[in-house]
Amino acid sequence: MDAPMQRWISAFLEAEAAEKDAARNTRLAYGRDLLDFADWLGARGRDFRGATRDEVTAYLVECDARGLSKSTRARRLSAIRQLFRFAHEEGWRADNPALKLSGPGRDKRLPGTLTVEEVQRLLDAARRMGGPEERIRNTCLMELLYATGLRVSELVGLPVAAVRGDPRMILVTGKGGKERMVPLSTPARGALAEWLGLRDATEAERTARAASKGVKAPPPARHLFPGRGAEGHLTRQHFFLLVKQLAAHAGIDPAKVTPHTLRHAFATHLLANGADLRVIQTLLGHADISTTEIYTHVLDERLRALVLEHHPLARDG
Repeated sequence: MDAPMQRWISAFLEAEAAEKDAARNTRLAYGRDLLDFADWLGARGRDFRGATRDEVTAYLVECDARGLSKSTRARRLSAIRQLFRFAHEEGWRADNPALKLSGPGRDKRLPGTLTVEEVQRLLDAARRMGGPEERIRNTCLMELLYATGLRVSELVGLPVAAVRGDPRMILVTGKGGKERMVPLSTPARGALAEWLGLRDATEAERTARAASKGVKAPPPARHLFPGRGAEGHLTRQHFFLLVKQLAAHAGIDPAKVTPHTLRHAFATHLLANGADLRVIQTLLGHADISTTEIYTHVLDERLRALVLEHHPLARDG
């Protein structure tokens, strides 16, 4: 990829962060999509400045031929369209070649979820797997995730200040910097208190050891779940692998369990027990109710089962 295209991408992503407060993960995804498009153009001796509508279409066709999902192709078109809109506003192009292109739409898949019994087995596995400190931390992670339906990035990035004082509700910063209040269940508060006690004791011991050696102690960790990564907290990748390990330990197929599956379980179990869809939308941090409506499949299945089981004319024979 040539330097001008790299500069276009960098400038666009900086503008997304500064003007739209786009989430880091969104910017990373757009960056990967645009780099792929830039490489495709570069291999054909083309660049962003001269790309045509037919070339954008040809690129999307190739993405389809590679087997990329509808949602991935839709996101790539969105990234390309926004890049060219930015370039037009900056005066780098006189037009937007992707403006009137229609996307492939998104796959209408129901979210994978877990039964209440499977969630309980995962929580039990968290209490059993690993050393004493790992068990306390992992139990807190899983209890919080199932009790709140947080996105994995929201969970691992929780600041410890947000959970001090045995709160009944915590303030969560979600996509685009939007804040929402999420209630904590009694089991989650208990697991949180136990982890905080252990976490604070560990930090106090580290500070005391440093003082005894006459060296400066490291500053207290800002996040509830500290980690060695650049951001200072447990990484999403680490937690993803942890959930897979817990699933195997619980006797559940790891292929069907991810942190996002627990978020789906939170929503589906609430809805199945009578929670209002608008409340679930607020708790999940969905900007649009249509995103939350996919969980109504739980009620559809429940009602169908009730009819088949109890309606006299629906029974066999």
